[in-house]
Amino acid sequence: MDWGQKTVLVTGAGGFIGSHLTERLVHLGAEVKAFVRYDSRNDWGWIEVLPSSVKEKIEVVVGDLRDSETVRNAMRDANIVLHLGALVAIPYSYIHPRDVVDTNIMGTLNILSAARECRPEKIVHTSTSEVYGTARYVPIDEKHPLQGQSPYSASKIGADKLVESFYRSYDLPIVTVRPFNTYGPRQSARAVIPTIITQVLAGNEVFLGSLEPTRDFTYVADIVEGFIKVSESERSIGEVINLGSGFEISVGDLADKIISLIGKEVRIVSDPERVRPSKSEVERLVANNSKAKNLLGWQPEVSLDEGLRRTIDWFSQFQERYRPYIYNV
Repeated sequence: MDWGQKTVLVTGAGGFIGSHLTERLVHLGAEVKAFVRYDSRNDWGWIEVLPSSVKEKIEVVVGDLRDSETVRNAMRDANIVLHLGALVAIPYSYIHPRDVVDTNIMGTLNILSAARECRPEKIVHTSTSEVYGTARYVPIDEKHPLQGQSPYSASKIGADKLVESFYRSYDLPIVTVRPFNTYGPRQSARAVIPTIITQVLAGNEVFLGSLEPTRDFTYVADIVEGFIKVSESERSIGEVINLGSGFEISVGDLADKIISLIGKEVRIVSDPERVRPSKSEVERLVANNSKAKNLLGWQPEVSLDEGLRRTIDWFSQFQERYRPYIYNV
């Protein structure tokens, strides 16, 4: 694909993965439209920290996914739509389920409805490994049952099924990607790896919830390359594709690894506020990524240790942006 001939709309472009993907697309030569959520500060999220040489090549569209007219106007001249915009915090979804459902389901409906009118060449919809719930078998392939174990995961299941219905009903050129746990620079402290790193850097105690659940972590640069390969592949249309490492590690072992890499003596403290409701906790996630390997030629290149070193180095430079001992929902 000649990215220099493509206009790409990225929703959620101010977020963690979205900002990395936006930056990568600029380097590939694409004309990038970055859809970011409006606020009164005119804050573009992590796009603000991109080099000026990158930022000046991005057209920023400020709005809300729940506004259908804004979405339609943003999509009019887009060849490719990469839909990452969502409310993704699981604890927040316990407190504000309606907000999460409105954004994740109705926002996706607005993307799909606009695509029927604007007819982009491809739409890439972002799902999540959370839709699988606790693994019934491992590794988890794309045929694994979907289980709504939190309002967030239920909202993403709803969005995924809307996408499937629009592909089947209206023949939209759409693909769903399911990243497993992504980590790296710019990630919110609501996620476990930034939670651990920021607390270790700040003091001598790390407050965590359950230590036993296992997760499959993939470095953000590898996930971004997955999005690029999905966008370039004609064979991906109509498919659901996992993006994950195929390696699982418990939260407790992950904390020990990060503490060791930083080189401090730190005590891990159990914090009941951070523990999910027992029936909502996803106990085990590990990806079967064979479909991505066979269909896209994609597999992660960055090891967990190397990715953690890069992430620790970044957080060491940007500590002032985080409040390590405030529980981020």
